[in-house]
Amino acid sequence: TVEVSSYGDMLAALHSGEDARLGFFLAPWCDDADNERKIKEECRATVRCFPFARQAEAAGRKCFYSGKDATHMAIFARAF
Repeated sequence: TVEVSSYGDMLAALHSGEDARLGFFLAPWCDDADNERKIKEECRATVRCFPFARQAEAAGRKCFYSGKDATHMAIFARAF
């Protein structure tokens, strides 16, 4: 799992072609179905889970996609 703080970081990793960077991405997330749909359309990644042990890390952080206050830490990955 790669921790990212911006959507650009995740896109760069996904497009790098490096196998190790094509897996799972932990990011601060403002739970928003419309934004999740946009991410899926743009890069085929979706929320896989909200890891319980990492939720406290969302406090005081901004969503990696929208810049709004994060409500969760989420793991994103592509479906193949």
